[in-house]
Amino acid sequence: MRGYDISNWQNGIDISAIDSDFVIMKITQGTHYISPDFERQYQQAKESGKKLGAYHYAEGGDYEAEADYFIENLGDRIGEVLLALDWEGQDNPTFGEDDFNWIKGFCDYVYEKTGVKPVVYIQKSAMYSINGIGYDLWVAQYPDYEPTGYQDEPWNEGAYECILRQYTSVGQLDGYDGNLDLDKFYGNESDWDKLAGVHIEDSEEDSADENNADESVSIDGSTLELAVRVKNDEFGVLEERREALGDRYNEVQDFINHIKFASAEELAEETNDGKYGDGYVRRVVLGDRWQEVQDIINGVGTDTEYYTVEPGDTLSDIAAKYDTTYQKIAELNDIENPNLIYPGTSLRVR
Repeated sequence: MRGYDISNWQNGIDISAIDSDFVIMKITQGTHYISPDFERQYQQAKESGKKLGAYHYAEGGDYEAEADYFIENLGDRIGEVLLALDWEGQDNPTFGEDDFNWIKGFCDYVYEKTGVKPVVYIQKSAMYSINGIGYDLWVAQYPDYEPTGYQDEPWNEGAYECILRQYTSVGQLDGYDGNLDLDKFYGNESDWDKLAGVHIEDSEEDSADENNADESVSIDGSTLELAVRVKNDEFGVLEERREALGDRYNEVQDFINHIKFASAEELAEETNDGKYGDGYVRRVVLGDRWQEVQDIINGVGTDTEYYTVEPGDTLSDIAAKYDTTYQKIAELNDIENPNLIYPGTSLRVR
């Protein structure tokens, strides 16, 4: 599903004139701000038949007070709108300091009070701080800042698990003369409604049956064995993977996410303790982290360094930063075509 998210920066936007499946709108911030255009935006989106979302921008204060403010201003919209928490650094002194506990506290409180689980908006670079949070993620990651329309397959899709992906802040859509944050929802209208708690009272019995069915789905094997099978694409991605792994999904996904975001030193210590197996199994499950971890285990010199490729980088640019040559970096990383490197790739540079 294709859509966008807005705030009062888009005051006056004509939602009915823009093609989209959904719109997510800012409603509150901290315990003091209500978006002045929210009510108009909300009514227009609803009348236009869009799927609806509303988000709270966190300021990192008392999470119960912020949650109460969010809930109070949502009012009777709860049960017809997807709820989201926007966790960013601006105006939020808690960002980067206590991300996991604050976010979990807020979301647990909202869920307890409303029966609806919020989605957590977070930039990709901060995902590691909330690994295992237990709530669906809305991840922001952009390849560049070039204007774009809707994308069916955003850059770096499938590299991590999320229910929503924001892939640009300079979206250009017919019907609006300005930039928009564009998003992709990994599900259908029914999935959206379930997240939003639409008709939650009417379908309580059905939901119980579905929950019982989910609890009955189990799969044999250790966490490591299942992670290797995931890495070998046996279980697909997103909802297909969630359904295939059943009640083992969070366990296995947390294991995989830990490998992605942990330091190489931590992974090396865990590898020496046997957590990631040997030989083929270790290489598969560690993926593109294998070489840097193996270098530490093998005692490769302390001068060993790695660099994560950013959008717009060339091998020559990276080589210049580290006073080496692009040929040497290509050799260290078994790169056959030095003109073809991808953002997000970890490269050994020494």
